Amino acid sequence: MGKPRPVCALVCLLFLWGQGKLMTKVEATSSVHIVYLGGKQHDDHILTTNSHHDMLASVVGSKDMATELMVYSYKHGFSGFAAKLTESQAQKVSELPGVIRVIPNSLHRLQTTRSWDFLGLSSHSPVNTLHKSNMGDGVIIGVLDTGIWPESKAFSDKGLGPIPSHWKGVCESGTGFEAKNHCNRKIIGARWFVDGFLAEYGQPLNTSENREFFSPRDANGHGTHTASTAAGNFVDNVSYRGLGLGTIRGGAPRAQLAIYKVCWNVLGGQCASADILKAFDEAIHDGVDVLSLSIGSSIPLFSDIDERDSIATGSFHAVAKGITVVCGASNDGPSAQTVQNTAPWILTVAASSMDRAFPTPITLGNNKTFRGKGLYSGNDTGFRSLFYPVAKGLDPNSAGVCQSLLVDASTVAGKVVLCFASMTPGAVRSAEEVVKEAGGAGLIVAKNPSEALYPCTDGFPCTEVDYEIGTQILFYIRSTRSPVVKLSPSKTIVGKPVLAKVAQFSSRGPNSIAPAILKPDIAAPGVNILAATSPLRRPQEGGYTMLSGTSMATPHVSGIVALLKAVHPDWSPAAIKSSIVTTAWRNNPSGFPIFAEGSPQKLADTFDYGGGIVNPNGAAYPGLVYDMGTEDYINYLCAMNYNNTAISRLTGNLTVCPIEEPSILNINLPSITIPNLRNSITLTRTVTNVGASNSIYRVMIEPPFGTSVSVKPNVLVFNHKTKKITFTVTVTTAHQVNTEYSFGSLTWTDGVHIVRSPLSVRTEFLQPYI
Repeated sequence: MGKPRPVCALVCLLFLWGQGKLMTKVEATSSVHIVYLGGKQHDDHILTTNSHHDMLASVVGSKDMATELMVYSYKHGFSGFAAKLTESQAQKVSELPGVIRVIPNSLHRLQTTRSWDFLGLSSHSPVNTLHKSNMGDGVIIGVLDTGIWPESKAFSDKGLGPIPSHWKGVCESGTGFEAKNHCNRKIIGARWFVDGFLAEYGQPLNTSENREFFSPRDANGHGTHTASTAAGNFVDNVSYRGLGLGTIRGGAPRAQLAIYKVCWNVLGGQCASADILKAFDEAIHDGVDVLSLSIGSSIPLFSDIDERDSIATGSFHAVAKGITVVCGASNDGPSAQTVQNTAPWILTVAASSMDRAFPTPITLGNNKTFRGKGLYSGNDTGFRSLFYPVAKGLDPNSAGVCQSLLVDASTVAGKVVLCFASMTPGAVRSAEEVVKEAGGAGLIVAKNPSEALYPCTDGFPCTEVDYEIGTQILFYIRSTRSPVVKLSPSKTIVGKPVLAKVAQFSSRGPNSIAPAILKPDIAAPGVNILAATSPLRRPQEGGYTMLSGTSMATPHVSGIVALLKAVHPDWSPAAIKSSIVTTAWRNNPSGFPIFAEGSPQKLADTFDYGGGIVNPNGAAYPGLVYDMGTEDYINYLCAMNYNNTAISRLTGNLTVCPIEEPSILNINLPSITIPNLRNSITLTRTVTNVGASNSIYRVMIEPPFGTSVSVKPNVLVFNHKTKKITFTVTVTTAHQVNTEYSFGSLTWTDGVHIVRSPLSVRTEFLQPYI
């Protein structure tokens, strides 16, 4: 399974097979389609697979042809298959009894030691959740990504216990990956799924530009980074070129890893829906406890029941089996409504920085020193000529734009170049290439302030500054006949002087599919994260690199979920999500509020970071949780007006939505978001006591601006008989105006626990057309 088949390589088919005109015609015009049949009807996997082949054979003419065209049979968590079909065949399949939907295969894309100390999980503290959970021992984290580099010390099984008894998975061999040598008590499973991707890509996968392995081995490095962040073992004396020196490890260093390679080293990492669905199907069967996906798609999003969003579909079935699914919010911030992976059963993670920075001194010839930011670990450059490109004509600054830098060797050789970035992504990299090629000695990039750093390659001296400092440096250049500058190596500083922020790139809410469902749910460190990677990745040093993205924030939360699962093995995915959201930090450890990067920077709100920055020690003992199960998610699907038949097939049970449509505001989330308040609205929530049996909680309300909020009852009394209590929340506004969202909170406390739910409200009054 997962091994490349000739049927997938469209370019090669006509050349290699030559099996007659009929086959040539079919293959030349066919592409992979996913045939979704909903929840599985029974546990006989052989019977299910045979039924898939029979269904396909009824359309393509024979069982032999069906076998050739079949790509995957989904039979564990749900029922369906992926097959190569022409458009006319796909139409015929869609008309067969029991078929919910036939959709074309689609591509998804990938979304990086101080962080654990920042989150309160120091390995030197004997009383935190890391130790109370025995570091996640016995919990299995499944990672859907680009595979793994098994030789990394981060995946040593030293100190680990036996493979958990509930594990049913396998370790598959392939190119450069031998199961008996590369799997151990840390990497207990490794599979790879490529057929769906190859059918779409239609080109040879392994090229000199994009080296790849037909196996679980990771050529890209992204999957190794995320896996080691979630559950890597302890590795001492690791740094990136001397920066961030320390011991690296994952959030749950004694948890086991199950690797599902679904993303391939093309265009930065591409992943096919058919492969992702198959990985979900196998992971559910294999017995994972947590699934971590640093994968997204693009805006606009597909609906929750549209199988083109294979993550929403696969995760629904995983959560129904008690598996917590953690996904990245994506990297399209700071614009609003860009958050992805928005289904309420998914735990969606935004990215923050942490209390670590890498200041890089910049000294001008007039003895003024500025503090840039960078990952430069080379020698002091000494004073070098400082140059800013100037264009002729009406726009003299156009030559100094980093993305379209106009320089040549005659003007730049041996000099440090200053440029201004008109847009942040790729600014450092593109300017570095131009300056290096022209023989420059260094680079200063002025850009919108951001904590995420992108190192220059091969130790080239470069640093970043904000526009204010960049302008001061430019004024110095313009006021001096022979301007010079010295770039010094970056330093590492940690602790209170540095404040965590929501990263500029982190996608923001509100949710574009269902604004009443808060997304993202939580934030976690995802900026300049040092972790293991593939030695084929550039840049890297000794098999380690620093990366930034919600891809890096996601495995932080996956590791924390593994710790919580070890402490509370009976908690549902919803209970775990609730504990994380309601205990999160809204302030830095120093007490200062958390800001969100952007233009301009602002105080972070619910749509930037959900509940806040994850607080693992608080999440282990939240006091109360807002629990949910499959029935609650069905109510959500009904509230979204999805088709009864589609919902029934998704769940595997006959479902008829009530005549009176459920209110989406009553979905038992640990947050309240009201996107269109008019006058007054009342909603309900139910909390479950997971703390001391005899407890009394009182409500504290921070109403959003322009609203009043009342809660009944405002005191909750729990005892050995009363474990769950339902309360109502009434939100009222007297302002007959349309507003943007305002933010507040609803908090329950017993004097020990603080259970805070984010509250977001937008008033909306319909105006008559003129």
